[in-house]
Amino acid sequence: MKSLKDILYKVSINAVVGATNVTVGSIEFDSRKIQKDALFVAVRGLVADGHNFIEMAIKTGAVAVVCESLPEKLIEGVTYVEVDNSSKALAFMASNFYDAPSENLRLVGVTGTNGKTTVASLLYQLFKKAGYKVGLLSTVKIMVDNTEYKATHTTPDSLTINKFLSEMNIAGVEFCFMEVSSHGIHQFRTEGLQFEGGIFTNLSHDHLDYHKTFAEYRDVKKKFFDGLSSKAFALVNVDDKNGLVMLQNTKARKYTYALKQYADYKSQILENQFGGLLLKVNDSEVWTRLIGNFNAYNVLAIYATAELLGLEKVEVLRLISDLESVSGRFQYIVSNEKITAVVDYAHTPDALKNVLETINSIRTKNEELITVVGCGGDRDAAKRPKMGHIASTLSTKVIFTSDNPRSEKPEDILKDIEAGIEPQNFKKVLTVEDRKQAIKTACQLAQPNDIILIAGKGHETYQEIKGERFDFDDFKIVQEFLKQLQK
Repeated sequence: MKSLKDILYKVSINAVVGATNVTVGSIEFDSRKIQKDALFVAVRGLVADGHNFIEMAIKTGAVAVVCESLPEKLIEGVTYVEVDNSSKALAFMASNFYDAPSENLRLVGVTGTNGKTTVASLLYQLFKKAGYKVGLLSTVKIMVDNTEYKATHTTPDSLTINKFLSEMNIAGVEFCFMEVSSHGIHQFRTEGLQFEGGIFTNLSHDHLDYHKTFAEYRDVKKKFFDGLSSKAFALVNVDDKNGLVMLQNTKARKYTYALKQYADYKSQILENQFGGLLLKVNDSEVWTRLIGNFNAYNVLAIYATAELLGLEKVEVLRLISDLESVSGRFQYIVSNEKITAVVDYAHTPDALKNVLETINSIRTKNEELITVVGCGGDRDAAKRPKMGHIASTLSTKVIFTSDNPRSEKPEDILKDIEAGIEPQNFKKVLTVEDRKQAIKTACQLAQPNDIILIAGKGHETYQEIKGERFDFDDFKIVQEFLKQLQK
């Protein structure tokens, strides 16, 4: 229980009607979750406007309301607080309600189009192996030291973030690594958090259904670095031209990493094979079980971050060599018939290109590279032909299929993907709408030493069709079909 006055600390307020010494037992922005003595925050969402549910929230127990415009009818005994932006206010109130938990952690945020999950998850793994109590907020899962929770968003809402950071405080967690998505930044979910560091991985075509233009998408990412304090560090990939943009207005200490440009942290790929990578990081060699050029960047970001957080260089290199790949990120198996199946979350043109180029750089070209890929529904449609072009150009065979069609018709999505195929690649392409059947077809087409890439869903264990989620795990399904071929 907390006083409303204390909860409103740092919130920019336009008007207050009623007493601020009222005691609040919980904060909610979903009117269906309101209990006795709750504070209801009316947030204008993409689907619903919380202002339409203020009366309902009061009827079910709300003693105070935070909103952007006061209702015409004010109920006696209820405190109303008017603010410019309810989402931003919610972030500060969530932090206050849970006693500013980020201030008791060494919190590092990872942002960028690709690599967020891998970098955050591997940092969690590395610091655990170093003997620390560690937290993780990622697309794949949430970890409070050794306790795992299911993740629902790349960056959860601000109440959920602060609740888990508070749990980490209770558990004695010292370091926490979290993915910071463009949606999360734009919707103020990370406002009020105290970050010790920020990492920028790269920027490519994604989420333009939400942000509308690439410039807006880039500027939202930049806003995260603009908000870092002078006590924090900003670590950016300068092989991406947007890396230096992220540093333009930040107060944080500036550090760079790269494979191609001059940088504070530099890496060179000495060997690249399905067994892993041999890298030269600054002046030291390190072997990692992670695979591909994109993972060379991820390893470099991890190395730099660990060093900036105070770990010894030799210890960091030793720990990197012991890291295991993240679920659904270039996760692969080899069947008894020597067919290699790779499952990867690549769902953007840049990520798909990186994975396919990595496989092509490793393979001998005597084997087929069969790619199974689709695109999600109700998302940025402009990337679909680009995905089709990349898959059909860089694979020897392609099977286009459903991803998560959501409310869209799968055949419409597939037509958009097919629009990117150049005439010389038509013969390479099959379209199999049912994803399970598409994976089965790839396994049946594969010969010994061939490589199958199943892209787009990675760690996801469901397929979303017409508002329903059905159990679906790419890795388990390809495993099952490869076993059947052995019989």
